[in-house]
Amino acid sequence: MPDDIGHIEPAPLADALSERYLAYALSTIMSRSLPDVRDGLKPVHRRLIFAMRQLRLDPGSGFKKCARVVGDVIGKFHPHGDVAVYEALVRLAQEFAVRYPLVEGQGNFGNIDGDNPAAMRYTEARLTEVAQALLDGIDQDAVDFRPTYDGEDAEPVVLPGAFPNLLANGAAGIAVGMATSIPPHNAAEICAAAAHLLRHPDADTAALLAHMPGPDFPTGGVLVEDPDAIRAAYETGRGGFRLRARWAVEPGKYGAWRIVVTEIPYQVQKSRLIEQIAALMEERKLPLLGDIRDESAEDIRLVLEPKNRGVEPELLMETLFRASALETRFPLNMNVLDATRTPRVMSLRDVLAAWLAHRGEVLARRSRYRLAEIERRLEILAGYLIVYLNLDEVIRIIREEDAPKPALIARFSLTDIQAEAILNMRLRALRRLEEMELKREHDALAREAKGLRALLADPARQRDRLAEEIAATGRKFAAAPLGGRRTTPAAAPAPIAIGTEAFVEREAITVILSEKGWIRAVKGAIADPAELRFKEGDRLRALLPCQTTDRLVLFATNGRAFTLKAAELPRGRGDGQAVRLLADLGNEDDVVALFVPEEGARYLLASAGGRGFLVPAAELLAEKRTGRQVLNLRPGEEAVLCVKAEGDHVAVVSSARRLLVFPLDQVPELARGAGVILMRMKSGTLMDALVFRLADGLSWRLGEKTRTETDLRAWLGTRAQAGHAVPSGFPRSGRFG
Repeated sequence: MPDDIGHIEPAPLADALSERYLAYALSTIMSRSLPDVRDGLKPVHRRLIFAMRQLRLDPGSGFKKCARVVGDVIGKFHPHGDVAVYEALVRLAQEFAVRYPLVEGQGNFGNIDGDNPAAMRYTEARLTEVAQALLDGIDQDAVDFRPTYDGEDAEPVVLPGAFPNLLANGAAGIAVGMATSIPPHNAAEICAAAAHLLRHPDADTAALLAHMPGPDFPTGGVLVEDPDAIRAAYETGRGGFRLRARWAVEPGKYGAWRIVVTEIPYQVQKSRLIEQIAALMEERKLPLLGDIRDESAEDIRLVLEPKNRGVEPELLMETLFRASALETRFPLNMNVLDATRTPRVMSLRDVLAAWLAHRGEVLARRSRYRLAEIERRLEILAGYLIVYLNLDEVIRIIREEDAPKPALIARFSLTDIQAEAILNMRLRALRRLEEMELKREHDALAREAKGLRALLADPARQRDRLAEEIAATGRKFAAAPLGGRRTTPAAAPAPIAIGTEAFVEREAITVILSEKGWIRAVKGAIADPAELRFKEGDRLRALLPCQTTDRLVLFATNGRAFTLKAAELPRGRGDGQAVRLLADLGNEDDVVALFVPEEGARYLLASAGGRGFLVPAAELLAEKRTGRQVLNLRPGEEAVLCVKAEGDHVAVVSSARRLLVFPLDQVPELARGAGVILMRMKSGTLMDALVFRLADGLSWRLGEKTRTETDLRAWLGTRAQAGHAVPSGFPRSGRFG
């Protein structure tokens, strides 16, 4: 009104914003992002299918330009941008995106590499049999209609949905404050589960999953989710599924092999997947993979070449699954609009029950519609039969009466519809044969009407009819290649431990350790150690042949054991790297031993004070840079020994040149400790120890020669004795070698 012009109504900003934001949120939830549980469609998809039906784009008809379809949709039903509508149309036609396409496309509709489709003026489309099943019965009052946005036309609120589209094709969408993510499933399996629920209304999720074991993605793949996790996801409506690419080993010549990937996870673009793997190779995060090639044509064929033939195929694929999109996790969030247009998260049983309830309502509405049509036809047929019984009188009234319709109604007690039908009869319908056909039609329709009344009055008959319709749908869409299961359910894979050595190419190296603690590695063996070069004043301490996949144990004078990875040692002809930078050694600490631990072996540790014990090789390994304290030392004491314990006796020699030999079984085996007394010493320190076989004798190096003493009775005793003077000719260094 004119008085309201310029009037300002004060309102709190928070209230105004919340009211408008709530309206926007509800519009997004109900009219854009969430599908309806009954037909599994969002409004744009429903309008596309309905508009294509109005254009008579049935599966058996010709194609029409997509631009024509999009124009009708945005002009009559969906007042949004043509780009968004065309993208929705394209997705419904993509076999790699939709498990059961609702649109059959002709032209370039994109591909799994992520290439864009052609413009809508170049592509053509029509409906598929699946879309036809969704529309089945829409002309028979099966669903309600509502006015379009401009009030000039009407559109269906929901489609009849003879096809279980929500679960079969899945859905994904992000609304305001909520989202939905439903994977596609196999239609025949859905129908089997729905039929089971129809027969057993109290069936639980496990019984339903016996018929539909999980998602069935259009791109195939292998489902590796744990069965308990799958059941929990379907029971709550929330969860996820691990999906892996399908691969096989293809043998080559001379023992070579390669891996061929034939199916990739759902919604993974092949070109981006290849780019991702290539980038990981460039960053050296896939050291087991040598090359990747795309040999795809119509089907997918990705060829993965290993770095070398010694790599295990399962280990190579495990590294790819962990690092790339060859394994993905598809989320499950069955957040949909129920029959009252209320968004809620449903379980699998709830979704199937809602679809069955909708199909039951469609069946009842179509039956009532058909019954009303039959009753109208029976009324007309009854009038026609009166004509044949009184043909001459009817002709007379029509010829002589100025108003034949009221006269016919008065003369034969006809209804208005019957009188109108009689007046509209053609003369050729008055032959005798036509009368017999009318009687047969009347009897057939009467029987059908009786059956429909019985159906509408008996819920058990309705369930039986519904079960027949669902079974027919399942059979129709079970045939391969469209209906065959593509995703293979498999047991959850056992975890595969991938150590660092798995990423390293195995080759022989020699580790060089200098007296001043500089360490490096060179490829292969050292032919002449004298040719090695060191810093001024430094010289060789130890040469250790090993493999790049080995882990080395460095035992230090502080009683700690450190683990070094051979592959990470500095390589080349330089001076190497200070070992103190690789292991947490102090300036006062030094290296006692550097060796490759043998699995199952034991080592004898000893301190300068003559105490020691046996330790398993596994207890010497420590991944931390700070190492592991193995031998506990007294103040001012150092560790002096770490030797392999292979034999039955121990020989111990002190700086006082005394030797003691005793059985090895007198030395305890510990994981950590100070040990026991090996040799009692009044003065001096422990110099060396050796584990040997008594029957072989005790050997020591004397220059370039080796001397062996077999008669050891003078030095044989028990642990913790003082021993006797060393044999004549024993090295002045006090060491055995």
